[in-house]
Amino acid sequence: MTSISGKTDLDWGAFAQALAPVEVIDEPVLVKKRSRDFFWYSPILNAELRRSFGDLVALPKTRDEMAHCLKLAYQADAPVVLRGGGTGNYGQAVPLQGGLIIETTGMNKILEIGDGFVRAEAGALMIDVNAALNEQGWEMAMFPSTQDIATIGGFIAGGSAGIGSIANGVLREPGNILQLKALSVEEEPQEYVFEGQDVLQIHHAWGLNGVITEVTLRTVPHPDWIGCMATFDSYRDCYAAGYALATADNVGRKLASTVDARIVEYFPRLKGHLREGKHLLVALVPAGDMDAFRALIEAQGGHLDLAMNDAEREAAKLPHVFEFAYNHTTLQVLKADRSATYQQIGVPDASDADLVAKVGQALGDDVWQHHEFSLLEGEVVAFDLPIIWYSTEERLREIGRIYEAHGHGVYDAHSYHVESGGLKTADFLHLAWKKRLDPKGLLNPGKSRAWDMVKDLSPEEIEAKAAG
Repeated sequence: MTSISGKTDLDWGAFAQALAPVEVIDEPVLVKKRSRDFFWYSPILNAELRRSFGDLVALPKTRDEMAHCLKLAYQADAPVVLRGGGTGNYGQAVPLQGGLIIETTGMNKILEIGDGFVRAEAGALMIDVNAALNEQGWEMAMFPSTQDIATIGGFIAGGSAGIGSIANGVLREPGNILQLKALSVEEEPQEYVFEGQDVLQIHHAWGLNGVITEVTLRTVPHPDWIGCMATFDSYRDCYAAGYALATADNVGRKLASTVDARIVEYFPRLKGHLREGKHLLVALVPAGDMDAFRALIEAQGGHLDLAMNDAEREAAKLPHVFEFAYNHTTLQVLKADRSATYQQIGVPDASDADLVAKVGQALGDDVWQHHEFSLLEGEVVAFDLPIIWYSTEERLREIGRIYEAHGHGVYDAHSYHVESGGLKTADFLHLAWKKRLDPKGLLNPGKSRAWDMVKDLSPEEIEAKAAG
């Protein structure tokens, strides 16, 4: 079997045979399908990555089978990319240099549910983990809007926040990730255990630093959540209501998301349930707090259009409200028009609704605001994930400069480098761990700008570079 990617000169047929008894996929069409994630959200990444493919897919079902895959890759100098559900937006699971794609979905056991934690294999689907937790009165502290297909290990490796972050903080907040186990890529792969702040050397590193095999996450009690949608006459007032909910002492919440009315027009399944032409606040609120929530919405000048528990929602044949939040908002628009894209923007002061309105006016008609509220180091923060009607890269960068001129931070969603999103800066500490667990640099090659600067150094020399 020759190289599908055209970027390796290995005998992939012989490699596939050596992987036995690990199941493999070598049909070119299927290999190419598994070489993609949601990078097509970005027209820039779509142009750069759409012709990047792996050569072979392995589907290990146990830790030992995973170690066997990694051992053979090390011996053959084969590039390796890990893949969960493929829900990443930056090309995290796209093989830039061809090679072996290892799909983790066969390693999907929920190993333990305890008081305030869940331990699962990396390939467990988030929806299955949450379902098992719910039966025992627990839920994940946070999960992505793509929980139906996202794996727990993929969320840790590629994600940062989600539904629940407004109550429990983003993933990297202390105590949310309790433990990670990861295998090295060596002649004899070794298992490393990361706990406490050390988990941050593996979290959000896109599988560059080691192969996550097992995850232990914080869980929280599972109340009767009510999915709520309220509408407002102005986006400024809608945003202000979102912040009021995010900071309310008398209303619990798992989600607070605000959406420009023009985006809401791309939510056809909500037609007839919401006031037409209004800006939207999406929330999840405990049933016991609904009276206080209704009072909050009224005080903020809004109208509560929809409030349903899961049974009522299913009877009405409506999606979960969180499917209109986070990057599912972008997906709802892209279903109708692929000329849309998005960006990731940090709001400098989440309490300043007037600033949000001001930057909205400065941006122009090709940028439609959409904000998510979260907790970071105990403080409420806000992120804008706007819909941008893409014309040129020059205009996209101009939009970024407009945000920056108003004090906002831009975390580029249009780069496949791990350092570009703002969470893995080139402090080199995470690259010291990469050197330990991946001495040949075979894991997800090409995704770190800084790796080439340090790849010939020892882990200790890399750490000294970070300190210096």
